[in-house]
Amino acid sequence: MRPGPHNSITDVVGVLVGHHYKRDADATLGSGAATGCTVVLVPGGATASVDVRGGGPGTRETDLLDPSNSVQQVNAIVLSAGSAYGLAAADGVMAWCEEHREGIPMGKPDELVPIVPAAVIFDLPVGDWRIRPTAEFGYRAADAAAVDFETGSVGAGVGARAGSIKGGVGTASIVIADGPAAGVTVGAVVVANPVGSVFDPRTGLPWGAGSDGADFFGLVAPSAEQLAAANDLGKKDTSLNTTIGVVATDAPLSASACRRLAVAAQDGLARAIRPAHSPLDGDTMFALATGTFEVAPSAVPIPAAFASELPLTDAICAAVAVAVERAIVGAVLAATPVAGIPAYRELLSSAIGSDGPDR
Repeated sequence: MRPGPHNSITDVVGVLVGHHYKRDADATLGSGAATGCTVVLVPGGATASVDVRGGGPGTRETDLLDPSNSVQQVNAIVLSAGSAYGLAAADGVMAWCEEHREGIPMGKPDELVPIVPAAVIFDLPVGDWRIRPTAEFGYRAADAAAVDFETGSVGAGVGARAGSIKGGVGTASIVIADGPAAGVTVGAVVVANPVGSVFDPRTGLPWGAGSDGADFFGLVAPSAEQLAAANDLGKKDTSLNTTIGVVATDAPLSASACRRLAVAAQDGLARAIRPAHSPLDGDTMFALATGTFEVAPSAVPIPAAFASELPLTDAICAAVAVAVERAIVGAVLAATPVAGIPAYRELLSSAIGSDGPDR
């Protein structure tokens, strides 16, 4: 499962990502600005679905993405900080989409409705409680959407905390080499802010490195002293939680198949975060299919009663779970300290080899 050229969700043709955030260098727990949002933009629209597993989700338009409902495509997905207040960022993205003629035509040429689902993390105590994303944040993030974008303590990940250490935004991609999905690209972008731990307390290595191995990320075991210091940080305040993200593929999939991709994305989340999907998290994963890659007809025999896209969907689901694992590890390795929350790089620095994590 080799990465795409950017090792990013934007390796999926038709997907762009942008951030807007405020991050004061002197922010603390309770003062200064430390918040933002991240927008996944799909010009022309993409087939979509969602899976919500956490017990405390903050979301918008997720019911719309049930495959049994009428609307099958979205124009953008918003991942925001600020708890329920941060859902306001989606208003700004809708305004941007309307200006750029992105949405469902509903009659006259100037009458359309952009479809912009959203999910949020709870990070309000990081920085000033009253500084949180607004519609302007969403508009600016959409306007900044591009193939290249930052990771780490940026966008919706500025105030994210992954267990006892700094969380953030991470991304990854995979180009499937063979089988029914040969040539298909899969990508993920994740905002890691879980109550659960993202590293193994026995080794100091990220849980999400389990599928690929530490070498893939340029990691080695940290020193005993570093590991002891990291474990002494204790558990996270249980109010500051939720991991949200988007997975995407360039394969032509139905909304039902996208739903399976969103479920598989949650599997990747559970491999990289322990525990996951708790009553104290709002874990939400969206899935997009742009259909920009022409898939060869499958030679895999399946019963007539099964959906014809089943072999393709199955192969993509396996890649999606790994992409989410990699994205969460990437978020943790790219994160930098904010408001006194320590980052993996400074706590367990000897775990990062000379060729990682920027390889």
